[in-house]
Amino acid sequence: MGEPFIGSEALAAGHLTRHDLRTRFVAVHQDVYVARGTQPTAVLRAKACWLRARRHGVLAGFSASAMHGSRWVGAELPAYIIDTNRRPARGIVTWSDALDDDEICLIAGMRVTTGVRTAVDLACKFPESVAVPAIDAMARATKTKVIDIELAAERHAGRRGIKRARTTLALVDPGAESPRETWLRLLVVHAGYPPPETQHPIYNEFGVLIGEVDMAWPDVKIALEYEGRDHLDPDQLRKDILRVEEMTRAGWIVIRVTCRDGKGGILKRLATAWASRT
Repeated sequence: MGEPFIGSEALAAGHLTRHDLRTRFVAVHQDVYVARGTQPTAVLRAKACWLRARRHGVLAGFSASAMHGSRWVGAELPAYIIDTNRRPARGIVTWSDALDDDEICLIAGMRVTTGVRTAVDLACKFPESVAVPAIDAMARATKTKVIDIELAAERHAGRRGIKRARTTLALVDPGAESPRETWLRLLVVHAGYPPPETQHPIYNEFGVLIGEVDMAWPDVKIALEYEGRDHLDPDQLRKDILRVEEMTRAGWIVIRVTCRDGKGGILKRLATAWASRT
């Protein structure tokens, strides 16, 4: 039993004895168990939350994102559910928001908010710095279009937090491949630069693809790359060096950013590149 399960149901079905339940499993919620030593994940927390609600309610927020296949949902986050039962439970956040039928879908037999509704909820309930990378990742996983999310937000015109949500949704770009890429994009946009194109292909003079860059301003041929890999094998490192050199020969300025680069340094390098072009 690698999945969460309801202990009383397992006993009634004869799958386990009470001794098995006490010695081999641990309760994560009342009457909801997992095998001892199981490492928590966002998906596991969502499933356990669903069982704790006795299969009522609708998984939402970060739990819905995880069920939709979104990456980067931390295992330390609580589970989120929309339910009429507001009784507090450790590791669970319950919302009382209303849902329309077309804002609910089924995933693995569990009721979950749709991708667009999940995005609206995240934008309404969390600050921009949290919501934008979460929606980027969820939209990328589900191939949800930003315009569809914005249209869904229009259905909630009087909802609390919707004004902030619209500002947040205007910054969403599913092209981001990691939260740090989203962070970098927001940094330059808030500094006053035009929104860059994400995952932009660069070709040489013969029309052959050199590679894709994380962010780019094609009109001025400036690219930003976030280097999230701490350890590269020598062959991959050599390929990356040659790729950037070829982009440079094609007239591009490629600014490579790592986690050790501060905001001021990044913006200074970008300003220098921009000044050389404009």
